[in-house]
Amino acid sequence: MRVEQLNDEGWAKTYLLTDDNYKDACLIDPVFDYTDKYLDLIEERGLTLKMTIATHTHADHITGCFTLREKTSCEYIMWKSTASLGVSKLVDGNSSINFCGHKITFYHVPGHTEDSMIVHLDKHIFTGDFLFTGEGGVGRDDLPSGRMKDHWDSLSVLSEFSNLVIVNTGHEPPGTEMKSLAWNKENNPILNMETWEQYRDWQIESAKQLGYVSKIKVALPANMFGEIPEVIPWLE
Repeated sequence: MRVEQLNDEGWAKTYLLTDDNYKDACLIDPVFDYTDKYLDLIEERGLTLKMTIATHTHADHITGCFTLREKTSCEYIMWKSTASLGVSKLVDGNSSINFCGHKITFYHVPGHTEDSMIVHLDKHIFTGDFLFTGEGGVGRDDLPSGRMKDHWDSLSVLSEFSNLVIVNTGHEPPGTEMKSLAWNKENNPILNMETWEQYRDWQIESAKQLGYVSKIKVALPANMFGEIPEVIPWLE
């Protein structure tokens, strides 16, 4: 299985999954701003987009999932409790999807959002904003449907995975190398915390430093209702 991170700009990460023996493609957390780029790449390689997966309802960018579904008729997959519209397939912990002979499974990890999930495929996990690389810690829990205690409790799900899996996260500075779960257990401050109170204090301080999410008033309604607004300020 080949895993490629596609976005050259910004911190949001989108992953293309392919297999050399097949012509099918899957996109995890595509960003609306780059949908034409994704489609051009898929066409150039002679691929067929079979599915898009959103790890959670994003508040800081518009998902490309529903647009890609409209243009290609691919599946749009999210966790079963999502309130987002436009999703064509809902999954839970008992779901598995065969993709190019590989099994994709899903793990509910509420906290950053109620519908956050980890996507597991072979030697990779895709964590969205549930877990970042090293010092990045985890995503903030002070946005709609976020719950700090749920996030802390969800960290126990990581015990389900081999320490050798690569943690492919939803946001990182450009050029960040994705690391193994073992590496993150050594270098991610959240995974070295011993108490809920430590985690709570980290989240409170992190939210203060991050401040207001500038795109939320446009991105979140778009992702909830599956509609592209007439005006997208950051693309004007």
